[in-house]
Amino acid sequence: MEMDKRAKIYVAGHRGMVGSAIIRELERQGYKNIVTRTHEQLDLCRQEAVEKFFQEEKPEYVFLCAAKVGGIAANQAALADFMYDNMILEMNVIHSAWMNGCKKLEFLGSSCIYPRMAPQPMKEACLLTSELEKTNEAYALAKISGLKYCEYLNVQYKTDFISVMPTNLYGPNDNYHPTNSHVLPAMIRRFHEAKEENKPYVLCWGDGSPLREFLYVDDLADLCVFLMNHYSGNETVNAGTGKELTIKELAELIAKVIGYGGEIRWDESKPNGTPRKLLDVSKSRNLGWRYKVELEEGIRLAYEDFLSRL
Repeated sequence: MEMDKRAKIYVAGHRGMVGSAIIRELERQGYKNIVTRTHEQLDLCRQEAVEKFFQEEKPEYVFLCAAKVGGIAANQAALADFMYDNMILEMNVIHSAWMNGCKKLEFLGSSCIYPRMAPQPMKEACLLTSELEKTNEAYALAKISGLKYCEYLNVQYKTDFISVMPTNLYGPNDNYHPTNSHVLPAMIRRFHEAKEENKPYVLCWGDGSPLREFLYVDDLADLCVFLMNHYSGNETVNAGTGKELTIKELAELIAKVIGYGGEIRWDESKPNGTPRKLLDVSKSRNLGWRYKVELEEGIRLAYEDFLSRL
């Protein structure tokens, strides 16, 4: 059943890249009654505060996008923090949504929940079939717990809580921090600075061989609203393009978009991460959804967003 245009919708994590994209998409589709809280107004790691918020607001629909996120460096440096913060905040929100009669909740995960050496492309059913990638195991375990809690509530209490597992995301409102960001925004910053400073070369992590898939965040938001209106089920839904490229090809594409003409060098002492991470997107395709933004166009839009923040 589709959401009523006047229904009260809570977007948790609305200032992040995903949450802000979901709000743009909801507003574009004519949803007016959107509830948000900043971290200062509501700390999702505090159970009592979350319970009070749900009791007072009683949102009918919840998009749970709030999370503590970061790239390989950030994950490795703070394993305990990544596990605790993500586990606590998602449990608080999902539990309070259930306790307060929420009609439907959508939990946003990450493709890192799948096994390190999962058969490619990764189907939703490969979850928990073998061990995780060690560099982001803590984050993955927290996300798996959230997904499973939604599944168990559906089984035990007949809730309609669903989950979505996006591939690597990028786009407006991304984090361009020099060390704590993901690969694509980190490269945008690095190549832009190299261009500005006329540097002869840019040094990138690893050897450039890992294969990665990237989804423009507005496409994800479109899928999230689509699934809220058209999907119910215990199994998660992969969100991606079904296309991949090497990190080396990505670096060359970003250099091209930014207009950097220098050399690209690789620091092979740094970790590559998982060798390949491609999602099987046949499930969302069979539901009738397609992505729209191709990678080069998306990088151009992301670069414009980056420049607007300088």
